[in-house]
Amino acid sequence: MAIVGGGWAGLACAVELAAHGQAVSLFEAAKQLGGRARRVEWQGLAIDNGQHLLIGAYHETLRLLRLLSSDALLERRPLEFDQPPRFRLVLPKLPAPWHVAIGLAGARGLSWRDKLAAARFIHALKRQDYRLPADGPVRALLDRYGQTEALRRHLWEPICLAALNTPMAAASAQVFCHVLRDSLGGGRADSDLLLPRADLGRIFPDAAAAYLQAQGSQVRIEARIDGIEQHGQGFRLTGQTEVFSHVVCATHPAQLPGLLAALPELEPVTRLLADYAYQPIETLWLRFAEPLPCARPMLGLDDGPGQWLFERADLASGLASVVISAEGPHLEMSKPALLEAVLGQLRQALGPLPALRDHLSIVEKRATFAATPAMRRPGNATALPGLYLAGDHTQSDYPATLEGAVRSGVACARLILAEAETLR
Repeated sequence: MAIVGGGWAGLACAVELAAHGQAVSLFEAAKQLGGRARRVEWQGLAIDNGQHLLIGAYHETLRLLRLLSSDALLERRPLEFDQPPRFRLVLPKLPAPWHVAIGLAGARGLSWRDKLAAARFIHALKRQDYRLPADGPVRALLDRYGQTEALRRHLWEPICLAALNTPMAAASAQVFCHVLRDSLGGGRADSDLLLPRADLGRIFPDAAAAYLQAQGSQVRIEARIDGIEQHGQGFRLTGQTEVFSHVVCATHPAQLPGLLAALPELEPVTRLLADYAYQPIETLWLRFAEPLPCARPMLGLDDGPGQWLFERADLASGLASVVISAEGPHLEMSKPALLEAVLGQLRQALGPLPALRDHLSIVEKRATFAATPAMRRPGNATALPGLYLAGDHTQSDYPATLEGAVRSGVACARLILAEAETLR
């Protein structure tokens, strides 16, 4: 069995197969595993190419991390939306749904009108099982349920950008509802924040590679696969001599049309993928001479361009990252102007800052697909038996998140295992 792509979807598929006694060969073109959630070396530090947030509802990701004994590298904290000095929402450790109700009641920066509107909105979605009669933009959904400007600014827009990486005017309301269902609408622990206390490479890719090799599987990095061809009852990868009974394509969706070009049965899939639109994520890494005066490891930032501040003393003293999700006016700013604007936001939130020693901007231009109402996504199985697709871009009720990628990889593995069981 071959897996093409060593991102979180490909690794999840490989680990699930290996856990059930199947040997796999995983091919990754880059020098390191992890895909769009990988380690980057900067000034002797191991940082992440982007700051990825996990929550307690990421059950499949957490299950695999427990299997790999790396779940201890995540710090679990009750959900806090903190945008100093205007807004703060903390969900207490109470049974659901009281944790959300009490948290909203005590939120700072919202009027009672705002709080009642939010409660009515969540209740209405829950009554219809978070399913909408028809999809549309998130903004239209909020209009329909009378959500106030304060709620949009401090709560719904930050959630939409963080989870869907798509502006509210274009983002899918149905996918947004799925996110609310599994976070604010789930069990109490589902809304918890899981903050990385190490670089993402240590948390999953490195641990997955070590597990696979211990189970007798192969992990081949710097092994680019440019195409897949049918060979008898199996498949051959360009540049490789082996014939594989099963192949899982777990690359970025933009790479799939080239990878599948020799398989005419997959033309409908490649046409579908060619229509995908993408959204960027910019992560600004800041290294200060001293630790930031930050009481919490994560803060929301108001008045753009930066949206979230993450204090990363776990990686180095004085290190922090600021995340800017989706397209916006910041794309037209020069790098010096963007840096100064972000530092101004930090001063507004924290007061005087230590001296800035250095900074690094990492831009993923196609970080995620644009999660719009019109988007159509392919399934894991394809028209060719034995050939599968894995990735957060495949059919799912989740947006482009780590959990979406892991779920897709695990789903592929289970399809293969079910097929093997049927053939016995």
